[in-house]
Amino acid sequence: MKNPYEVLGVPQSASPDEIKSAYHALAKELHPDVNPGDTIVEQRFKEITAAYEMLSDDEKRGQFDRGEINADGSPRMDGMFHRTHQGGGAGNADFEDLVADLFGRRRRPRQSRGKSVTYSVRVPFLEAARGGVQRVRLHDGATVDVNIPPATSDGDSLRLKGRGMPGSGGGPNGDAFVEVQIDPHPFFVRDELDIRIDVPITLSEAVLGAKVNIPTVNGTLAVKIPAGSSSGRILRLKGQGISKGTRKGDEFARLMIQLPEKVDTKLKDFVRSWTKQGDYDVRKKAGFE
Repeated sequence: MKNPYEVLGVPQSASPDEIKSAYHALAKELHPDVNPGDTIVEQRFKEITAAYEMLSDDEKRGQFDRGEINADGSPRMDGMFHRTHQGGGAGNADFEDLVADLFGRRRRPRQSRGKSVTYSVRVPFLEAARGGVQRVRLHDGATVDVNIPPATSDGDSLRLKGRGMPGSGGGPNGDAFVEVQIDPHPFFVRDELDIRIDVPITLSEAVLGAKVNIPTVNGTLAVKIPAGSSSGRILRLKGQGISKGTRKGDEFARLMIQLPEKVDTKLKDFVRSWTKQGDYDVRKKAGFE
């Protein structure tokens, strides 16, 4: 970079006002807005800008005058007099104000978006399946009711636009994200939009068939148990799963034969007397033997 005094056309003894006046005149003449597309003039404008930035900063000007730094701001003696440049400063601020004033533009404070904030909320299983509302307390002490959409899954994140930390310099607020943690259910297990459930039935219901009430996420449903049902048989309850828009899951009910806690003598005697071989050899039928 050239000598900044020569670039601005002022002597080294020039006062700050003389330096500013010289830059003022050159900037009006060489500004890119006045000379669009002229790369030579654009380069010249960059040179006078860099020169003014150095000479309008008392500390930098002093270092240059004492021979401690070059015209581009680099140290002259292997870093002996090097000072870490942290940016900004009164000189830079004055310079930016001057450029803005030259062309009728006011400096705007630097805007930055506020940081996002993450919260977590525990939601009951059925509320996550069917939808509901949860109240969340925000960082500023305010509370907000968050809509839990139907078919919300564990780990889903709900966005609250503009409810994060405030921005600076007039910048927008950040967002808040509410992470959903779903409580387990005593007997429902979710499989995407489907529901799985183990349904205990008695021995007589399994052998003779019956109509039993089976819970679903939508309420209790009376379901016919076919006669001769074995433990592990699965009944499909169409459309009784979780709804998401136009899609509906199913519920799969696995029948589990439950013997009484105390088996009475009559049942034991009946089982001993009831013997049937051949096609009732269940392990052989399963291929175990």
